[in-house]
Amino acid sequence: MRTLDPLLDPFTVKGMRLRNRVVSTSHEPAYAEGGLPRERYLAYHLEKARGGVGLTMIGGSAVIARDSPPAFGNLELHRDEIVPWMRRLTDAVHEEGAAVMCQVTHLGRRTSNYTADWLPTVYPSPLREPAHRAFPKVAEEWDLDRIVDDYVSAAQRCVEGGLDGIELQSYGHLLDAFLSPATNHRDDAWGGSLEHRMAFPRRVIRAVREALGPQPVLAIRMSMDEDRPDGLQQEEALTALRAFTEDGVDLLSVIKGTIDSDATLSKVIPSMGTPSAPFLEFAGQIRREIDIPVMHASRITDAATARHAIRDGLLDLVGMTRPQMADPYLVAKITAGEEDRVRPCVGANYCLDAIYESGDAKCIHNPATGRELTLSHVVPPAPVRRRVVVVGAGPAGLEAGRVLGERGHDVVILEADDLPGGQVRLASRPSRRRDLIGVVDWRVSELKHTGVDLRLGVFAEAQTVLAEEPDVVIVATGGMPNRTFLAQGQGLVRDTWDVMSGEVRSGGTVLVYDDNGAEPGVDAAELLASRGAQVQFVTPERMLAPLVGGMNSPAYLRAFDEHHVGVTLATRLVGVARHPEGGLVARLRHDYSGAEVERRVDQVVVEHGTLPNDDLYHEMAPLSVNGGAVDHEALLAVQPQLVGAGSGPAALAAPGGAGAALSPGTGFQLFRIGDAVASRNIHAATYDALRLCLAI
Repeated sequence: MRTLDPLLDPFTVKGMRLRNRVVSTSHEPAYAEGGLPRERYLAYHLEKARGGVGLTMIGGSAVIARDSPPAFGNLELHRDEIVPWMRRLTDAVHEEGAAVMCQVTHLGRRTSNYTADWLPTVYPSPLREPAHRAFPKVAEEWDLDRIVDDYVSAAQRCVEGGLDGIELQSYGHLLDAFLSPATNHRDDAWGGSLEHRMAFPRRVIRAVREALGPQPVLAIRMSMDEDRPDGLQQEEALTALRAFTEDGVDLLSVIKGTIDSDATLSKVIPSMGTPSAPFLEFAGQIRREIDIPVMHASRITDAATARHAIRDGLLDLVGMTRPQMADPYLVAKITAGEEDRVRPCVGANYCLDAIYESGDAKCIHNPATGRELTLSHVVPPAPVRRRVVVVGAGPAGLEAGRVLGERGHDVVILEADDLPGGQVRLASRPSRRRDLIGVVDWRVSELKHTGVDLRLGVFAEAQTVLAEEPDVVIVATGGMPNRTFLAQGQGLVRDTWDVMSGEVRSGGTVLVYDDNGAEPGVDAAELLASRGAQVQFVTPERMLAPLVGGMNSPAYLRAFDEHHVGVTLATRLVGVARHPEGGLVARLRHDYSGAEVERRVDQVVVEHGTLPNDDLYHEMAPLSVNGGAVDHEALLAVQPQLVGAGSGPAALAAPGGAGAALSPGTGFQLFRIGDAVASRNIHAATYDALRLCLAI
């Protein structure tokens, strides 16, 4: 039955009937445990099924062989013990009304020689991949024979696991390496002409089709134009795809580009500051040329764009993968007419960068994603209504207010500034990063739905807070730029906040010193350089901004090159003094040689994180029943903070004294979150707030 919203129309691919056109496409969040989709993996996909998705795809790059070792927590399809775990996941997702497919691949060179079994990586030609740095072995005939068998065995395990189909990966891995002239330099039966280059992929597809049987869907996620002069072009890609369709492929997921380096990967999976849905028209062109359904996902972040893709015939199925990491209930909210309440994907690509930084995917402002076993996406009501004062309306304070309001508490947020947002508002000022403001705007909008009282322009002192007669006080006052690391010349330097707020005039020579290694330092340098300053970027790190991941660093590296920003590594700023003829003298010391140099510049800007803005917290701690103490075990279990651990008079006056369980009327509990605790990032701030407030 057709609906008024094309996104919600059912669709059938072969025997797989989908309840709508929205897909969570293949990706690997690295939630597997020992290569298997255990409880955490199941919970992550089950939440999207409950949220209404039509098809969720597991196993982004699930590997078929031991010489294709996991590069980032991949599922291991070469193991028989994966079958019952897949069956458990598919049964649970099916019960919630969604279909399940799995992406299947041999990584080829896109992994490491120095992991797992230390088997050599294999590839059509001896070409090193820039991203994973493996020098591969040239695949021999016996390698190809066993790899085909491995694909067949993996497909059979997927069938046994109850999956609705599988997707072969053909961009940046082994299959497309044979197909592309850029990576296949062979002169045997597997290389040379297009017919020879597509021979091995066709052999795999036929074998897999036979192994699957007639019913399960066989899809391919394929680069239809590698967007490089020596690579696979659209015409050859279409010829190959038509042959693959004859061999049994039922569905195409369109990719444009390739992923062999940070620079190319960041184009395939675009971050904020890039156009919305950059390859949607390209995908529509491909759809017009072929006879099988087409799916595509690349920065399609909002329902309006997705709806356009289906309504105007550009796609049959629309991938909204990162948007459903931000809000797994995206489809349910659209269905309920609450599209305006969908938590936005802001395009930060923290989901991908976090895999390499901390081991698994994380949404920059939905800390429940990947933590479904302990944190709820749907905020439950509280058993008892309490009066809560939150001080500060940055990401931590706004998230606290949102969650507490959803739980039904009586909440007031006091913010000294005239606008909410804190550091996020500063960070979103550059045009390339403006989408970050969605972190703030969505929460401010959500506060209105639950009646949270957001008061702007209110500088909160202890008496201001106490006048609200709170049961709970949450200090989310953030931090202030830290210049204390500099022994000489603290008063002569500016900080990155001064740059982002516009207080630092552009022009002249500016030395930007960054020993934080995150976005603020490079943001400030890029902004100054774009406004005409001659920027010298100095850091004690061995690389530029090590906390900025591979999905975001390409944009900064491009900007630094375009604006001729000079970079000095492994060097520390140890002092700043005035120059007698004007400007400043920066004294720099190399961390390894110890050599010191002086540079004369017009201004010095420093980035050293923040120090907690915690005066209010320390003033109120002795007045609270818990002295600001947090029961970490309760926090991690998302249980109420029941123990008064403070030493102040109010805590000792509580029934039973310090350490007794709290009861209403004994005073107020005090907590602090976000940068009011220590200098951290947006995800940490919202995670602090969610796990604390879900239990209040």
